Order: sequence, then structure tokens, then C-alpha cells
Amino acid sequence: MEKILLFALLIYLLIISLTGFILPAVDKYKAQHNKWRIPEKTLFIVSALGGSVAMYISMQLFRHKTKHKRFMIGIPIIIVAQIGIVILVWYFFFR
Repeated sequence: MEKILLFALLIYLLIISLTGFILPAVDKYKAQHNKWRIPEKTLFIVSALGGSVAMYISMQLFRHKTKHKRFMIGIPIIIVAQIGIVILVWYFFFR
């Protein structure tokens, strides 16, 4: 049972990370072509759901949203919070 849960968690993290990596690239493309944009709220939600590291890497790679303080401070704060949550969960449940 533990292996199934771990596998499901890994698949989830892979999917949410891939989504977090792709969204900034798509949003930049849409911005350059004057098309409908991906809402900032969506970008933050995907980050909060586990795609923050991939989104931060993508933002740097594609140079998208890097001049927005909201993103350059917000995404790293989400990353630190997620690391803290992982440490707390590990400490209290898996020691």
C-alpha cells in the first residue's frame, strides 16, 4: 500500500511540475502575440499545489515574470513553505 501511495505522489508531482514548467512559457508566448493570458492567480495556485520549483526554473529560463516582485518574492516563499511542510511531515510521521 505504501508503494502505491508513493508512486501516486511521484506521478502527481511529475504532472504538477510539468504543468508549472509549461505555464510560464505558454503565458509568455501569449503575451508576445497579444492573446488571452493565463491569470496570475492560476500561476500561484499551480505553484502552491507543488509546481513551484519547476515554475521558478521556467520563469528564469524563459525570462517571464522576472520583473514582477510578486512572483520573484512569492514563488520562493512558496518553495520555502513547501520545504518546511515536507520537513514537518517527515519529522512527525516518518521518523
